[in-house]
Amino acid sequence: MKPPAAYMMASRRNGTIYSGVTSDLVKRVWQHRTGVGDGFTKRYGCKILVWYELHSTMESAILREKQLKGGNRAKKLKLIEALNPEWRDMWDDIAHA
Repeated sequence: MKPPAAYMMASRRNGTIYSGVTSDLVKRVWQHRTGVGDGFTKRYGCKILVWYELHSTMESAILREKQLKGGNRAKKLKLIEALNPEWRDMWDDIAHA
């Protein structure tokens, strides 16, 4: 069973940021990266996984996503910079784990 996750995708360093939640992080990030479906991430080019947090339950992941979406940009940047100061694409971290 895959753990639920809250995550953030970005268009580039300090670019547009998208916050989401999923029960399958690898599949969902792949969808964002390849432009499957129409939506915010496709429209704004958010294809770089810059932050994620695994949760034990979907309920806690959803609560975290709501915190992220309700928070301001400075808080999101602080979370990203704490985990991923280079804003590198974390896709390889999850795709080959």
